[in-house]
This record gives sequence, C-alpha cells and structure tokens, in this order.
Amino acid sequence: MEHLSQAIDLSSPGTIEAVTCPACGLLCDDLSVERRADGALKVIKNPCAKGVKFFQYTPKTTQPRIAGKPSDLQAAIAKATEILGGAKHPLLSGLGTDIQGMRAVMNLAEKSGATIDHMNGKSSMRNLLVMQNSGWQITTLTEVKNRVDLLLVVGTDIVSYFSRFFERNIWNPETMFGQDTSSREVVYLGGRDLDTSHGVSPKGVQPTVLPCDVAQLPEVLGVLRAILLGKKVIATEVAGIQVSDLAKLAERLQAAKYSVVAWTASALDFPHAELAIQNIVGIVDKLNATTRSSGLPLSGSEGDVGAYNTSSWISGYPFRMSYRNDYPDYEPHHYATDRLLAEGQVDAMVWISSFNPARLPPSSKIPNIVIGHPNLELESEPDIFIPVAVPGIETKGIQFRSDSSVALPLKQLRATDLPTLGDVLSAIEAGL
Repeated sequence: MEHLSQAIDLSSPGTIEAVTCPACGLLCDDLSVERRADGALKVIKNPCAKGVKFFQYTPKTTQPRIAGKPSDLQAAIAKATEILGGAKHPLLSGLGTDIQGMRAVMNLAEKSGATIDHMNGKSSMRNLLVMQNSGWQITTLTEVKNRVDLLLVVGTDIVSYFSRFFERNIWNPETMFGQDTSSREVVYLGGRDLDTSHGVSPKGVQPTVLPCDVAQLPEVLGVLRAILLGKKVIATEVAGIQVSDLAKLAERLQAAKYSVVAWTASALDFPHAELAIQNIVGIVDKLNATTRSSGLPLSGSEGDVGAYNTSSWISGYPFRMSYRNDYPDYEPHHYATDRLLAEGQVDAMVWISSFNPARLPPSSKIPNIVIGHPNLELESEPDIFIPVAVPGIETKGIQFRSDSSVALPLKQLRATDLPTLGDVLSAIEAGL
C-alpha cells in the first residue's frame, strides 16, 4: 500500500488508496487504483464508468506539434509566445484544469490582456446570474448525506452527470445523526426518458415522477411556487402535469424536515433557463419560512467550479472576464467564447482541456494554441498543440467539489515526462 507519509516510487507497481476522481464534480475520494509495471492504471474499488474511462487511458503522445509537425517543448512554447505577443485581443478558453492550472491562466491573462471563458460557461452562467441577481440558499453534499428527508430532482436524473450521487449521498447507510436513510423520499420533476431507478429506496419504495419537457419547467416551477405562496391557480394542468399533483408535492415539501431541490444547469439547455433556476430559488426561500429547505446546484465538470472560484478571488469576477483594458472587466454575455469568435472580436485563442480528451476547441480561423490532455481527439490540427500532464493522474493538484465548499487533493499516480499546464503557461508568460 502507498501512503502520503511514504516516499512513493511512481514507476513501480502498487495500489494507491483514497484516490480522488475528478471525472465529475462529486470528486469521489474513496477509489483504489492499481498501478501496473508499465504504468497502466486500473480502478479496483468503487469504480464508475466515468472514473474508469478517466484513469484507464494510455497517452498517445507526449510530443508537442507545430502546424501538425513534431516539435520539442521549448520551440512550441516559443511559437505560442510569439502568437500571443502579437495578438491585440487573445482569448483563453476551455479552462479544463485544476486550481494551480487556473492560477497560471489568470497570470497569463493579465500579462497578455486576454479574455477568459470556460467551456461550461453557458451552463454555469445560468446559476451565476441567478446568484448575482437575488442570492440563494444552497447546501453541501455533506449536509444532503446527513440530513435530507425529501429530495426533489428538477430536470435531470442526476446519474447521467454524477454516477454515484445516490449511492454516496442519498442511500448511504450511515449518517452523523442516525437518520434512517431508507425512508427518504425522492421526487423527479421535469425531463423525459430519465433513469429514475436510482431513486428507488432500499425498501423498494418507488420515486414520484412528474414528467414534462425540460423547456416547460419555468411554467411548472412557477405554478409550484405560486401554490406555496398561497396564490389561486385556475388551471388544472400545466405542461401535462396535473396541478393537483403539484399541490400534493407542495404539501410534501412543507411537511419535510429538510428538503433539498437539486438540479444541474447543463440539463436546462433552453432559452432563459435561468428563469427556472430563479423559481427554484424562490421555492426554497418560501419553504424556509416554516421548515428547512436548500438548493443543490450540481456542477463541477472540467474544473468549472474551481475556475470561477479562482478567477473570483484573484480578479473579483468569475469567468467571462477580460484584462483587455488592463483591468478586470466582467461581461457575462459579450465575453462568451462563441460570441467573441462569431463577431471576430479576438485574434488568437488558447484552448485548455486537461481532463477530458473529448472536449475540443470550437472551429475558428484565428491562430489556435491547444494545450491539454495527451489524447485530445482534435478534428483539425491547431497551430500549436502541447500535451500536458493530467491532474489526478500524472500530476498532483487541487480541485473544488460540485458544492463549491470543499477542495480536495488530486494525487499523482504515475511518472511522466509531460509538463504541467502551469509550467507551460508560466513559460509563455515569462516570454511576453
């Protein structure tokens, strides 16, 4: 066994315990990973499909490329420095990295006068705009694990994004306060063709499912909120859901000792989805007049929570922030990656994707520098590609969990010749 107190030989076979998995925002930290003599990794305890895919990869390349041709690291860094140095308004996007990598992003952005945006910026902004507009009352995964008695899941099945959520936070056999978790209730509101099997209790109690098209959730949540506020609702159904069923749900929420309303902004992919989230926040606010309730915005994929936390404590703003005028300037709509590219507002782009080889840069005609996962499945060759060590596999790191309240360490599990993202960005910054 390998322990933190021991000097670890990262080239020898062994089993690493208490491994944190950054494949999704849950950051499950109870994995055991076996390292073989050839450096291959295998999850042998508490696997999920996303975790297995994340850890069990073999680097296809460790060599940078310039215009598709193999290069050494120093030449690739020099070329990247040349491109950024000549750009009037560069864009640093993707930002799939851990906290140390994001710190290096911020330093480079300030030095180069760049704008920053995350690959999940569109969905993350749905939450951030509501929080900035009216505030919200949200909870942590630990609180859910120990206290929830009624879980209302809005617009998703959760497990499509966070595989082990119910295993670790709803049907966990033990809590700090001795709660019988098998008696918890689960209600799914909105969405179709969802995997609701994880909402079945250990006692075999089926969850309540109230389906509708996700795009109609603002209407449904608006009616549920109106019922809780004591407003008269004349309609008998909304989006195919009986108002009487929403009234029963309102009664269950009011009777619960600690209800939690969970959603993932990525699933709410329709115009003005923030209105649905605004209604969730209003529902939680009303419930707290007589009982206890909290929201649970589930996110954290590709390091997005860590990215906006890091940007916020350094610049005062989350991503979609720019140093183009030599000071932090926040504009959540104009500084979106797609809009900047479509309007020709930027003249160079650095795309960063360290965790997921499937998250690729958008198509553009401006100079492209891609820095990230060694197995990025690039559809077209960028001007420069620099593979870097994957946090949690080939380099240590720190990552924020989905609930934004806990930061967990990522371990280095094997030896590598790959540079870290921080090394690469710091070298580019030093050359500007």
